[in-house]
Amino acid sequence: MTSSFSPLTDEQRRALVDAAAEARENAYAPYSKFTVGAAILTGSGAIFTGCNVESASYGATVCGERTAGVKAVSEGERRFDAVAVVTSNAATPCGICRQFLYEFGPDMWVIAADPQGKVSYEGPIKDLLPHGFGPAELAEGVEAAE
Repeated sequence: MTSSFSPLTDEQRRALVDAAAEARENAYAPYSKFTVGAAILTGSGAIFTGCNVESASYGATVCGERTAGVKAVSEGERRFDAVAVVTSNAATPCGICRQFLYEFGPDMWVIAADPQGKVSYEGPIKDLLPHGFGPAELAEGVEAAE
């Protein structure tokens, strides 16, 4: 499923997919052998990358999308405009990553591609996470991310 409209330029799309593919090379996936690379374009125009890091305690494994997102937030970013995810089969982000990404960009653009750049999905995160929730949907008095 791919949307016909993209808020990204061809250059931005290519830069994100290339950065995600490069990040995937650093993945640590000795158990699943499923390596993931991600690249996030923030509201300031910066790109942050990440890869999945597995652990023998499987629940402690961290996905590539969340690695990139945590790096961005730790550097002061609070808005994500787009993310590219590169896996061997062009998989979309998992449920936890969808919710995590939605927090920082309910309208963010998602690109799922394989290492050759073939895209399996391109569209908004809200289509991957219908009825997602973020700061705006929480109890009154909670400040939204700035």
